[in-house]
Amino acid sequence: MSEVSEGSSVHSDTEPREGTVVSIPPQESFIENQPQQPYDEDDHSGEIREYNGVFEGPEKTLEVCFRKIPGYETVPAVADDEGSLSDGSSSDDQMKGIRRVGLRTLPRADLDRICQRARCTILSQVSNRYLDAYVLSESSLFVYPYMIVLKTCGTTTLLRCVATLIELGRRIGLEIDWLGYNRKNFNFPGDQMFPHGSFHQEMDYLYSHRGLCERLNGNGYTLGPVTSDHWFVFVADKTCRYSTDNDTDRVLNIMMFDIDQDVAQKFYYDKYQAKIHADETEDEAVKRISMEQTKSAGIDALVPGACIDPRAFEPCGYSMNAVLFHSYSTMHITPEEGSSYASFETNQKLSNYTPLISNVVRAFRPKRFVMTLMADEGGLVQMGSNPLFTGSASSAKIAVPTKPSSGTVKGAASAASVAGSVSGYTAGSGSASNPLATYKRSNLASIKVEDDVCCMMGNWVLDETNEPELSDAKAVEEQRPRGLSVASYLHN
Repeated sequence: MSEVSEGSSVHSDTEPREGTVVSIPPQESFIENQPQQPYDEDDHSGEIREYNGVFEGPEKTLEVCFRKIPGYETVPAVADDEGSLSDGSSSDDQMKGIRRVGLRTLPRADLDRICQRARCTILSQVSNRYLDAYVLSESSLFVYPYMIVLKTCGTTTLLRCVATLIELGRRIGLEIDWLGYNRKNFNFPGDQMFPHGSFHQEMDYLYSHRGLCERLNGNGYTLGPVTSDHWFVFVADKTCRYSTDNDTDRVLNIMMFDIDQDVAQKFYYDKYQAKIHADETEDEAVKRISMEQTKSAGIDALVPGACIDPRAFEPCGYSMNAVLFHSYSTMHITPEEGSSYASFETNQKLSNYTPLISNVVRAFRPKRFVMTLMADEGGLVQMGSNPLFTGSASSAKIAVPTKPSSGTVKGAASAASVAGSVSGYTAGSGSASNPLATYKRSNLASIKVEDDVCCMMGNWVLDETNEPELSDAKAVEEQRPRGLSVASYLHN
């Protein structure tokens, strides 16, 4: 099999290769023998599986955008409880008069039903003027007026909630306008339950819903090397993904594997005092320990100014949602040795993600990580040039101190301190007491899907060889011819 150059995007009907885009046509054969309505009564999800000492950390992510159905009467806005709202910066007086519209009018019972289909439950909630964020037993749920983002990990059955979303949307006068589903390849694929046995099975299941929503006639894609970490993406339909209501024109996800064991130990529940006084309730203890883990790992410093909703799990594990105006950030951690994992995702609109990425990587010091970016064309233009996703691999290195420096909050560096640690790093810099850990980008894949969605995925690995850097001239000399890259796309 011939090698595909880093950064290339290749359309192919043959076996996937590194950087290959696999387009799956919506043939009728794909929907044979699939469960039909009523979906809520199908029994294809298998049994709830007991914890076996390892956990599938990488999340499945479903993003569904809705639009108003012409001719339907608008659902009346629902007044909110002012005391439950915060955007991390607004005063109580500014929060008065908030009214929910669209999907935010769905009652809690309907949200519970959505989560039940995915085999997870709602644990806590934080809200502001623009969105509601729910911490789940397995990851997170975000509800905007006309968009839902649902992330689930483990052996959850995320796609089984699609039919329920279609039904609930119609009840309040909304129909699906855009659907996106993505996930990294599983670490333990044999543990997954229907319909997540394989990417093809997931596509089959989505196509089986076309009787409920014809706009689900989309395509599937694979980015990255199929022999290593890669990313599956499904997008439907040929409509514009973004609108002023959704306000999420880019989503960055950092998936870190084999995190530093000293950091991982911070997320074991029994490392913290069970009760600090006799009157402390169990719920109060959970909240306290959750916040102690947040501060101990420096997670609060990754989302300055945001309203944070953390959750510690027994015997181990951690989830966190943070909201700041229109944006969310979410983090999920599985600390078990042998399958340790931490993820950080945000839809913040930043012109430069380099400081944030460096802070996140520094806080967890993984052996390797996968970074994905999904953005519309306008978002890429606003970002400008990002050395992590463009240029040669030698210019996409990330170098972070292995220990917190004085004045740094619990392992999270300031933006200024890391700005110079990405790109242009010279081997041997740092100090004997606090050496730098350098991550090399091993591959990069990018593709423009449907009308306006650009997807980028890269793998970074910890460089433990301490090889000397190539000079700029030598690096240019050794560059291979590339296919269509993000850089060339931006300059065309």
